[in-house]
Amino acid sequence: MPRHRLAFSKADTAKYISHLDLMRTFQRAFLRSGLPIKHTEGFNPHAFVSIPLPLPVGHSSACEVLECELLGNPDLAEVPGRMTAALPAGITVTRCYEGGRAVKQLQYVNYIVTLEYQAGAPFGADTAIRDLLNRESLTVVKRSKKAKSGQVEVDLIPLIAKVTVEERRDCIILDLVLRAQNPGLNPDLVVSAIRERCPQAAPDYVCFHRRAVLDEQQQVWE
Repeated sequence: MPRHRLAFSKADTAKYISHLDLMRTFQRAFLRSGLPIKHTEGFNPHAFVSIPLPLPVGHSSACEVLECELLGNPDLAEVPGRMTAALPAGITVTRCYEGGRAVKQLQYVNYIVTLEYQAGAPFGADTAIRDLLNRESLTVVKRSKKAKSGQVEVDLIPLIAKVTVEERRDCIILDLVLRAQNPGLNPDLVVSAIRERCPQAAPDYVCFHRRAVLDEQQQVWE
């Protein structure tokens, strides 16, 4: 298990940095910060960093985790400031700590999904969405590289542990607790189901924000 973990947030324009580019960004940031970390072995060694739960492009987050192994005896309290100074705007390291539980114990993720409407939330849209996401079954089709057809059917309901729907004047807020892995559920699929099954509630714009990563008991994983 990696020795150290960095907790960081990803916001503003930084949310458009892809997962692979984010990994490279952190590798360069370690160099700029002067913090030595473990590298892979071989002819072309590179900094060993890993992000257990990649964030989709365009999603913001307050709870990202990067795994690494700092060399020597670093002062972990100084790491967040040094790394944040070496990273692009929008990426903020909030904590550096000794690695804890295994990644396989990361079972759920809490998302806040904001459905925005230019003319205000349609009448009854919150009720329609609530009823949709509380069905016994809600099957959608998604892309799959493993399927010969390139598509696979997925029932969303077993992958949704909790849903709260709140209507405001010009938006509807979804507070979702979704399966994180094996299999995980991308909240984009939830919005796609709303657009398809409740077209009257289809939003003009959507914001996705990952608020917390959770264990099997839906407690904060770290």
